[in-house]
Amino acid sequence: MSDAPVTGPGAAGHTAGRITTDLVAATQKFPPIAWHAAFGFCQMLIVVFFSCIAMYCIEGYGIFGANNVVNWGNDIASYIFWIAVAVAGTLVSSILFLFRQKWRNAVNRSTEAMTVFAINIAGIYPLIHTGRPWVDYWLIPLPWSQLDLWPQFKSPIMWDVFAITGYATCSVLFFYLGLLPDLATLRDRSKHWLQKLIYGALCLGWKGTASDWRHYERAYSQFAWIATPLVIGMHSTIATLLAVSTLPGWHATIFPPYFVSGAIYGGLAMAMVIVVPMRSLLKLEAYITIDHLERLAKIMIAVGCIVGYVYCTEAFTAWYSESSYERGQFLYRATGPHAWAFWIMVCCNLLPVTLLLLFRPLRRSLGFLFLVGLVVNVGMWFERYVIVALSLEHDWLPSSWYLYSFTAWDYLILAGSFGLFFTQFLVFSRVAPVVSIAEIKTVILPRPGHGKGGHD
Repeated sequence: MSDAPVTGPGAAGHTAGRITTDLVAATQKFPPIAWHAAFGFCQMLIVVFFSCIAMYCIEGYGIFGANNVVNWGNDIASYIFWIAVAVAGTLVSSILFLFRQKWRNAVNRSTEAMTVFAINIAGIYPLIHTGRPWVDYWLIPLPWSQLDLWPQFKSPIMWDVFAITGYATCSVLFFYLGLLPDLATLRDRSKHWLQKLIYGALCLGWKGTASDWRHYERAYSQFAWIATPLVIGMHSTIATLLAVSTLPGWHATIFPPYFVSGAIYGGLAMAMVIVVPMRSLLKLEAYITIDHLERLAKIMIAVGCIVGYVYCTEAFTAWYSESSYERGQFLYRATGPHAWAFWIMVCCNLLPVTLLLLFRPLRRSLGFLFLVGLVVNVGMWFERYVIVALSLEHDWLPSSWYLYSFTAWDYLILAGSFGLFFTQFLVFSRVAPVVSIAEIKTVILPRPGHGKGGHD
């Protein structure tokens, strides 16, 4: 291992060994009180989450606010929200990798973890929405000859099965592959025999040889190429499920790019919510710098402008279509009994970007970036709520209009999903480096023959 001083930005005076020590410290030291407090609070939310699911299995789907008219409520809105968070994580990591943006090395591990954890939560909601989760195995795309059951491949719910399972598989492999060199580092630095055994099994015999690095870099690149079109296609599929219907507010060709751009926007906001406190909690200021966060904010500006353009296009299309149903749907969203949800969506998603993030001092303010992340996440959840619930409330016939409202169980299961998400991330920060050691060294500490040795 070379102990040459680090020459990259934000790491002056460090050595290669110091970089490794800093990044694995969270896995070897007793976590701070703040970590325990956050973990305890999230554990309470997890208990609430699974209690709601248990009550649903006992009492039935009627405990939630869905009704015969608005049969897609909180469950599908939250499902699309978490899928969007997962989409952004992979896109940030894979697309920036393909464009050789080395600054991604500070945040790619966090966003990839965010993808895996969000997709886990997203997959729970369609299982709940079926009404009988104990027979959800019928959705597996295999001919169950013994049960005389054949999946209906024309059904949109089967599209979800293919989309989620394919995307989840690729995301987990992409994430796990990137962890291999760092798991080997943890194996070599572990002092307890059980830790050595676990990390040794997880790193799949990684030795850091030139051959290991050559195969690793080739496989990582291939997964990045696979993940990029897959993630775009997966969220476009969800948008198409709505667009192929004839319901006013859904039947629009703009939905696939609408959903993808909104997913990237909301996912980047979630990354801000995670990365900003994490860099302080784990003492990673030298590796996740203000410059990295400002670049994420600039991407948010670009994608946020696309989201604003889509909002304007949606309003223009409703007016230009000459369809009284489309016009009525848009006016209902803006002026109806649930107009507050529509205006929360507009204000939270557009104002932070179009007016505030354009100013450089605000883009470099940690507190403001964290606040923007929270506000945009609120706005993006309400966007899905507006699309799903408000469209169903106000279709063609006034006789079938019916308002949708949350029950206490809807609020609790939504809060519990956030507890499950953040718990997964808190646990992950204790068992693996949240910044890729191997990749960050190639940027901060370039050295010839870095493929040899591999895990200092």
